[in-house]
Amino acid sequence: MSEHRYTICVRWTGNTGEGTKAYRSYERSHVITSEGKPPLFGSSDPVFRGDHTKYNPEELLVAALSACHMLWYLHLCAENNIVVTEYEDLPQARMEVDASGSGRFVEAILHPVVVITDTAQIHTATHLHEIAHQKCFIANSVNFPILVKPTIK
Repeated sequence: MSEHRYTICVRWTGNTGEGTKAYRSYERSHVITSEGKPPLFGSSDPVFRGDHTKYNPEELLVAALSACHMLWYLHLCAENNIVVTEYEDLPQARMEVDASGSGRFVEAILHPVVVITDTAQIHTATHLHEIAHQKCFIANSVNFPILVKPTIK
């Protein structure tokens, strides 16, 4: 078994001069950095007083699920001599917030659309999505169901 560690910096940039004096006195803006990479600007969901022009943690979780699945899928296709020329996913996720204000994701659905060069391999290419889902590090780390509904062209 191997172990991998990941370190990033999340720095709040939303102090408007009063800190967190009141719920409405500060911005939810933050910047995510990692050595040698461009910054990623974040905020909370606009429903929670966030900036809609910045990524929120919920979107980043959905993006992580989708990207992890895609990377495993492309790896498996390469190993199985399936040539992918295009891959796009429009994932969706549903989160529920209870009366206390606490929330959790209850479901995510990936909708990858994949173009391959050999239509005779559509069955295998479709099956590899199941294996990619089983191997995805992020999918294996969350406690809600993730459905994968691929389209292979």
